[in-house]
Amino acid sequence: MATSRDDMKKLTFRRFEDGKNTWDSFTDQIFIGDHSHKCPTYVHRTPPCQGSCPSGEDIRGWLQIVRGIEKPPKDVDWQEYAFQRSTDANPFPSMMGRVCPAPCEDGCNRNEVEDFVGINAIEQFIGDTAHEKGYKFACGPLTSDKKVAIIGGGPAGMAAAYQLRRKGIASTIFDDHDELGGMFRYGIPGYRTPREVLNHECQRIVDMGDIEVRLKTRVGKDVALADIEKEFDAILWAVGCQVGRGLPVPGADAPNCVSGVQFLEAYNTGRMQIVPSNVVCVGGGDTSIDVVSVARRLGQINSPQPKDRQEAAEAAILGYVTHDTISVAEKMGAEVTLTSLFSKENMTASEHEVMDALREGVTILDGVMPVEVVLGDDGRATGLKVAKCKMDGGRPVPVEGTEQVLKADLIVSAIGQGGDLTGFEDLDNGRGLIDADKFYQVPGKSGHFVAGDIIRPHLLTTAIGQASIAVDSIIHYLNNEEQKKRPKVDKHHFHLLDKLRETGLEPESYGHRGEIRGTSDAKFAIHNYEDRAANEVIPASKLYLGHFPFTPRYKRAEEVPDASAVLGHFEERVIGLDEATAKQEAERCMSCGMCFECDNCVIYCPQDAIFRVNKAEATTGRYVDTDYNKCIGCHICSDVCPTGYIDMALGE
Repeated sequence: MATSRDDMKKLTFRRFEDGKNTWDSFTDQIFIGDHSHKCPTYVHRTPPCQGSCPSGEDIRGWLQIVRGIEKPPKDVDWQEYAFQRSTDANPFPSMMGRVCPAPCEDGCNRNEVEDFVGINAIEQFIGDTAHEKGYKFACGPLTSDKKVAIIGGGPAGMAAAYQLRRKGIASTIFDDHDELGGMFRYGIPGYRTPREVLNHECQRIVDMGDIEVRLKTRVGKDVALADIEKEFDAILWAVGCQVGRGLPVPGADAPNCVSGVQFLEAYNTGRMQIVPSNVVCVGGGDTSIDVVSVARRLGQINSPQPKDRQEAAEAAILGYVTHDTISVAEKMGAEVTLTSLFSKENMTASEHEVMDALREGVTILDGVMPVEVVLGDDGRATGLKVAKCKMDGGRPVPVEGTEQVLKADLIVSAIGQGGDLTGFEDLDNGRGLIDADKFYQVPGKSGHFVAGDIIRPHLLTTAIGQASIAVDSIIHYLNNEEQKKRPKVDKHHFHLLDKLRETGLEPESYGHRGEIRGTSDAKFAIHNYEDRAANEVIPASKLYLGHFPFTPRYKRAEEVPDASAVLGHFEERVIGLDEATAKQEAERCMSCGMCFECDNCVIYCPQDAIFRVNKAEATTGRYVDTDYNKCIGCHICSDVCPTGYIDMALGE
């Protein structure tokens, strides 16, 4: 007779009482209680540093090389091997190691122990070592007769030329400046991006060959877009954003109100050598920090004609040569103020950049908004009226009765920027930018692709990452292939098969073998390994954090002048790590999602089921293996794995 529905609800057997969910003894837990059909599987996942990197660099990979865990191929020193791995995604290690705000460090799981790994510092070490040793980019012959036009020679454009050439495609870079580099050169002061190093990293890309450069050439003016479309098989728009936004307040069209982009380009091209007595910058991001830091370094002329020195600075910013008296006049520090809608701790600029600006004598007024530019009788700005503000629906609203006027001979707006699409206006999406689909194609414009700030102003590393994906799309287009779905975690991943090929351990060809149920002894497959890097970022909760001792970060030294010494101080602030310190800092990497050969699983396995792979067959990602005839599924190996590399699976 069938069991009634009511009887089915009654428990007739309870193996454990409520609340009894732990083993009585550790011995039972190991040897008796947790026999299981589950056995170790070695699972490669993306570390959060790489997951947070818009360029998608294999950060864990090159840290493993610097620390000595992953070995280079024969006849390649580890420094060059680290350079090769680092530049797989990003050809500017020296530049990015200096100026990238390092979202990778924010994502680093080591923050759950004590402090992030100094990824930027090690990247700078890799790049500077490559510069000193003269490493070049290897590339083979062209694989296609197709040609790609790249409009813009900044980070996105140069990165695209680099990735195209690596894949056998020639390109031509069009840029309307005198030199390559884009925002690296014209938007960031030289004491942050040393020009010798920048020139080297740009030239190293051009030296790959089959990369033509046409400088002082503006598409839409010096050469027609129609001619570009006829000459080239695809076009990548990487024009950046060179037009700054003005302040949205009355009086902001005064002649001595300029954008942060104008200000920095005037300085970086050598036109501007002084500033007026009182400079006010409105912003809060990295650009505004560069503006105020430059202003403090340049200073003003100690001259009885204040109008002369003010007009000299303005003329330089607007494109004219400054007065000859500048080079001989004695300088003195300018009063420089930065205003921000947000508090210092919530400004979008990097925290250490904000602290450096304060040390250099910049006054920062936070939590205030501009209300009006105060004009003199001649129509020039004499001050900026600001007020404390509060946020209402994401928009700042002035607090009545808190207004004050800041004396200003020059007002710089660093509140955002847009593109100059003169000559190709049909690409404008109405906001001074160019639209892109998920493959970085320009919608409705076959053969046109886009990358960088002209999509949406963001980080340099973002532009470089977009360029890499755009290049893949360009190659699909040139080959008349359908666009492939991009990975969920779209990065430059470590691939075990590539590593095995590099070390001469590539699996045998499968051939015609018929049905084979087990692969533990087969040589045509990688035994008990799974690659989920394209789908998963490994969180700190999957790591055994107790393995890692408290180890303070080895920080780069910095020479930041104080207010009394900042005038005329144009030396580089960041002092790179030496080799020994770079290795020590790299050793702090927890190798999230990848074995780093700690031997915990081998040592703690009670059945001796886990063993080290024979040295002749071992490489990164294949250091340990499991004898399933001995494994009882106790999961201790998984529990003590520091990196979260071991999953108990094979039965699920």
